[in-house]
Amino acid sequence: MSSNVYPTHPITLDATIPLFKKDLEDVHIIYDYDAKNPETGVPEKWQYEIWFSSSDRIVYAIHGGPMAGRVNFQTAGYQCIREGELWQVNWLEETGTICSMVYDITAVPAEGKKGKVTTLIAFSKGHWDNDKGSALGDKRNDPDFYRWHELSKEGTAIDRCLLQEQADVSHAFKGPGDKALYGLDPLVPIEHEWQTIFPPKDGPKLEH
Repeated sequence: MSSNVYPTHPITLDATIPLFKKDLEDVHIIYDYDAKNPETGVPEKWQYEIWFSSSDRIVYAIHGGPMAGRVNFQTAGYQCIREGELWQVNWLEETGTICSMVYDITAVPAEGKKGKVTTLIAFSKGHWDNDKGSALGDKRNDPDFYRWHELSKEGTAIDRCLLQEQADVSHAFKGPGDKALYGLDPLVPIEHEWQTIFPPKDGPKLEH
């Protein structure tokens, strides 16, 4: 890579892909943050789910907390920290928010543990400061995608809200999901060529 050319997204190295196929490919987890209601301070669970659908994509949905109702898919990069135990996945949102997740896939059935998620999210000013409804919806709907992308244009690179949290995995399985088993609508598969940062008519046809 030349010194003046940078990828839009983190890239999963070729050497990592066989490990990804063994540990994470098609894995779908549902996890819960122990949080507090931002208005009342009352403890509550913020439920999220993410599907590691391929070695350079994720699909996720948020069911609890201020971002509940956000359904998205992103281009992502995976790094294996310890094979069979610990992985990191990173991505850039169309809102300008940067996300980094470490997934400890080690399960201890005798203790009821199914893994743990540790995250750092650097919310862009537009994503965090606006009425939270501005960042909700489903990227498959063009109006949502365009609105989310506009949020990235607010503020500067250091106008961010950084949140670091940990969550316990409640379910780990393969595929888009099954409402009868997990109580949530299945995540909808995506096409690999779909844009993830630039709305279809507001950017290059192919991202790098």
